[in-house]
Amino acid sequence: MFKKVRGLLVLAACLSLLVFAVGCGGTANEAKDSEDKKADVAEVKGSLTAVGSTALQPLVEQSANQFMSKNPDVQITVQGGGSGTGLAQVSSGAAQIGNSDLFAEEKDGIDASILTDHKVAVVGFAAVVNPSVGVDNLTKQQLIDIFTGKTTNWKEVGGKDQEIVVVNRAKGSGTRASFKKYALDNQEEVKGLEEDSSGTVKKIVNETPGTISYLALSYVDDKVKALKIDGVEPNKESITTGKYNIWSYQHMYTKGAPEGAAKAFLDYMLTDDVQVTLVPQLGYIPVKDMQVEKGAK
Repeated sequence: MFKKVRGLLVLAACLSLLVFAVGCGGTANEAKDSEDKKADVAEVKGSLTAVGSTALQPLVEQSANQFMSKNPDVQITVQGGGSGTGLAQVSSGAAQIGNSDLFAEEKDGIDASILTDHKVAVVGFAAVVNPSVGVDNLTKQQLIDIFTGKTTNWKEVGGKDQEIVVVNRAKGSGTRASFKKYALDNQEEVKGLEEDSSGTVKKIVNETPGTISYLALSYVDDKVKALKIDGVEPNKESITTGKYNIWSYQHMYTKGAPEGAAKAFLDYMLTDDVQVTLVPQLGYIPVKDMQVEKGAK
């Protein structure tokens, strides 16, 4: 009887040791798996500056805020200044990302061969007027005549008897270069007011009777009136199908291939968080939706 009881006690002790060993082994394996998973997730750290196009600035700013909330060890500074500034600063290494409405090949003094292009969206540009001018449509020739100074009163194009005030963007502006190329057939604009910022242009047009200028559609709201050109509205459908040609790609250039935080951020710019949600929400168009293409030439 004693031998039987002793055998049972030994068996119970062995079973306890076995369960303990399996449990410890499982815990160790789980800990190892957890460490392996952490190792697989690359930590994104660092700081970078994205500077340039004010037409692209709202998208980059909001995308950067979202990205930083997901990656708290990354600091992104977004600045305007125009496409020319963006291309110059990324070329010199003063900024990690240069935002531009233009292909680098289109900008004098920029060595496009050292830059890598990342197209993140398309934006249309509209001629915008103070809502009081009494005009909602211009032919392309009428638009050219206004911006070259041949037409100086709104009554000449069916509007009020009111002097036309032309507001241009600064010389380094990609918005100005795109509008001049696609809307004005590269004809020289009349001298007048010049402003660096899209936000400032919108404010001037809204507050000053008789004004006309141009803005990226990402800035157009009910404070200004976007004109039809030859009866075609500047909207996604007309742009993607090629009926409205005043648009450009939104480029984010890097000097060479991006690395570290810059690469991670540019990869994020192409995720659904940005392309499906932010891009249309802010008035831009995903590149993949375009049925027509443009090149540097």
